[in-house]
Amino acid sequence: MAIQETTLPASKGRARAVWDAIRRQLAGVPLLSWLLGAIVAAGTEHLIGYPLSRAVGMGTVPPIFGVTFILKAPAIIPGILFYALVVYLLPTLVVAKLSAGLANRVAAWLLRYPVWVSALVHLGVLYASMHLWGALNDYRVLVLRLLLIAVIVTLSLNVINGYMGEFSCSHPGFMALGAYGASVMTVLFFVNDDVFGPPLLPPALGPFLFPVALIVGGLVASVGALLVAIPSFRTRGDYLAIISLAFTFIVKSLIENLEVVGGPRGFMNQPNWATLPAVFIVTILCVAIIHNFVTSTMGKALCAVRDDETAADAMTINTRRTKMTAFLFSAFWAGVGGGLLAHVLRYVNPGNFGILKLSEVLAMVYLGGLNSVVGSIVGAVGLQILMEALRPLEILRWIIIPVLLILVMIYRPTGLVAFTELDVKGIVSPKDKAVDEVQHGAAAD
Repeated sequence: MAIQETTLPASKGRARAVWDAIRRQLAGVPLLSWLLGAIVAAGTEHLIGYPLSRAVGMGTVPPIFGVTFILKAPAIIPGILFYALVVYLLPTLVVAKLSAGLANRVAAWLLRYPVWVSALVHLGVLYASMHLWGALNDYRVLVLRLLLIAVIVTLSLNVINGYMGEFSCSHPGFMALGAYGASVMTVLFFVNDDVFGPPLLPPALGPFLFPVALIVGGLVASVGALLVAIPSFRTRGDYLAIISLAFTFIVKSLIENLEVVGGPRGFMNQPNWATLPAVFIVTILCVAIIHNFVTSTMGKALCAVRDDETAADAMTINTRRTKMTAFLFSAFWAGVGGGLLAHVLRYVNPGNFGILKLSEVLAMVYLGGLNSVVGSIVGAVGLQILMEALRPLEILRWIIIPVLLILVMIYRPTGLVAFTELDVKGIVSPKDKAVDEVQHGAAAD
């Protein structure tokens, strides 16, 4: 027993020392280097992915980093780990470390200009890595588009449930209104449909006017939000949750009884305009606009209303107008997300916007953390990838995911990344102090 007691702490100490050494080695690696490493890893998979996957027993490149293959065939776990090491981990680490010096200088040079220039450069490299990784098969592209839409919807719900401090269950209804509103516009104006007839405008104009269709879907959702906001904001407490849940069921039942949009059979023939670049651009705009909204004067007023509505009213804040503005703003982006979802799937059904969708969105918000743009992104990306990775388990994944959420709520009741603002300058800044000379040179210029 004495030997075991002395051996275990010694092994833990060695492991901690190795981990600290790795962290020191990677401390000076900027985000730009990690993104370059991701591009090289995706390129490596294009070069050796198929032969290496067959050699280790997978047969084809893994859809989601090999996790689905682990669940289907646990016997090939060593081969999957070897594949992940050779294709993903080693190229990313090596390139990130080797390019750190140059990337730090580039990041420092970019800071001579407004911070949005550096942000655009980093976003361009991020999209390049996503595009290259998804180019191997259509399933990956679909997962990436659904993941980005999940970010939009989660961020929009966090405005209400996080920053406003209310509990809303109406987001599936807003998504449904946006999905059907945008779909009707694109099919009516640009598609030769059996119900609506010939297109009213030349289909060649459709991709250019697709943003207008998304805006129309968002506005339809905002109009629907008025039906929730007007009665519910005259009350306090849990009434918003009850009214918003009833609104979701009303919207779902209304669409099921509208034969002009397919009723319970669903609505199809949406054009394939929600491509990965289009969804990526809309997501970036959503993140930027919501971040600016929650950090603006209106956002600060919203947080004051959340903390103490009576005190906020005494400080001359128009609490009713503030809540109405935030609610309609949130519904707009939920409608945009619904419009994108309809054009990604190219089919929309009232059943897509029920209790299951509500539970998914709420789980993403509370998993990532309230009052945090970063938390919403983490929650949406993490849960969406987890749901796709556990898809081979079918019904069992709806047991595993709730258990994980319960554990998170027990040990991290505020979520994984709660109350964390998006610091763009800190993210794109260089990580090596050796580039101070570049910054000093910029100041001298």
